[in-house]
Amino acid sequence: MGNYRFIEGTVTSPMGFTAAGICASIKPSNKTKRDLALIYCDTPCTAAAVYTKNLVKSSAIEVTKKHLEDGIAQAVIVNSGNANTCNANGYDIANHMCLIAGETLGVKAEDVIVASTGVIGQPLPIQPILKACVYMKGHLTKEGGTDAAEAIMTTDTVKKEMAMQMELDGKTVTIGGIAKGSGMIHINMGTMLSFVTTDAAVSSDMLREALREAVEDSYNMVSVDGDTSTNDTLAIMASGKAGNKMITNKNEDYYTFLSGLTAAFRALAKKLAGDGEGATKLLVCKVEGAKSKPNAVKVAKSIIGSSLVKAAMFGSDANWGRVLCAIGYSGADVDVKKVDVSFESAKGNILVCKDGAGVEFSEEKAKEILLEKEINILVSLNDGFGYAEAYGCDLTYDYVKINGDYRT
Repeated sequence: MGNYRFIEGTVTSPMGFTAAGICASIKPSNKTKRDLALIYCDTPCTAAAVYTKNLVKSSAIEVTKKHLEDGIAQAVIVNSGNANTCNANGYDIANHMCLIAGETLGVKAEDVIVASTGVIGQPLPIQPILKACVYMKGHLTKEGGTDAAEAIMTTDTVKKEMAMQMELDGKTVTIGGIAKGSGMIHINMGTMLSFVTTDAAVSSDMLREALREAVEDSYNMVSVDGDTSTNDTLAIMASGKAGNKMITNKNEDYYTFLSGLTAAFRALAKKLAGDGEGATKLLVCKVEGAKSKPNAVKVAKSIIGSSLVKAAMFGSDANWGRVLCAIGYSGADVDVKKVDVSFESAKGNILVCKDGAGVEFSEEKAKEILLEKEINILVSLNDGFGYAEAYGCDLTYDYVKINGDYRT
C-alpha cells in the first residue's frame, strides 16, 4: 500500500486551505445547483498544473499557464455550466475572473488559477461571477471543500473528493483533492478538472516533476469515451504548513511524496472512470508480464478504450475475444500465443483464455462475475515484468441519450 493512509476529507483537509461553492446561475436556467467554486490558501503556495492535449483549449488554460510560470499560486476560481472555449472574448473573461477572485481574497490576480467547464462556444457572463464572489468571501470554510466539489460537476452523478495522509521527515503531511468528469474523458488528460492541495513543503520544480510523474500512472490511464476535452486542467498547490524539510531534489522524501500523490490521483481517477456518462460499471484493466512497462501501458489503454469491450461489459458478456482483439491492435510487442485473460469481481475470478486460446468455462459463473459494479480485466502476457493499470467504464444506452442533447 505504501506509506500513506486514506482519510475522510476533501480539498480543504491540508493545513491552510478553505473553500466555498455556491449557485451563481452561470446558466440563467440554473437556480439551485452550485456552479462556482473558490479554493483559497492563507499563504502563497508552490503550484503546478498539466492540461489537455487538445489543440482547441479553453481560454482559462491560457491564463492559468501564464499565472503559473513562476510556480506560485494562492487561490482557484472555477465555474461549471460554461466552458469559456471558442469565445472571442474568452481570454479577457478568464482574466477578469482572476481579478475578481484576487480582489475578493486580497491576493494578486497573477496568483489565481482559473478553470471553466460546460458547454463550448457559449459566451461566459461575468456579472453572476462578480456578484457571487462578494458573497463567497464570507463563506470560505474548512467544510466548504465538499460544496466546491459539487460546484464543478456537470453531467457527473456523484461528487469526487478524497484525502490522505503520510509521514514525511517525521511530520504528518495531508493531500486532499476534488475532481469532475463523466464524459469526453480519454487517455492523456482527458476530460476533467481536478484540484489537489497539500500542506507538504515541496519546491515548485519538484512539485511540477511529481505532478508529471504521478499523472502518467493515474489520470492518463483513464478512458471513458475516446474524446479529449478542451478544458482539462489538473492543478496542485502546496502550502508547506506541515513543516517537513523542503523537498528540493529527488531524495527519499520526494519518492515517498510521489507514492502518496500517485495513489491520491489513482483514487480520483477511479472515481472519474466509475462515473462515466451513463456508466453502470467501473472497469479496471490490469496487465502484467509485459516485455516492458510501455508495452503494458499500450495493452491496458487499448483494452479499456475498446468500444466493443466496454459494450460487452455492459451486457455482462464474457466475450474475451474482444480483449484479444484490442491487444492485437494496441501496437505493443506481444506474443499473442502466450496471453492469458481472466475476469474478476467481488463474485470471484474466472479464466477465459489461456495461451491465446479459449478454455472451457461456466458462462453462468462468468455472468455472475460480470454483473458486479466493479470488474477487473486481468491480462497476463507472460513475457517479462512490465505492469500497468487502466481505468474505464462500460458503454451504455444512456451515454448516447446524455450526449444526444447535451447542449440543450
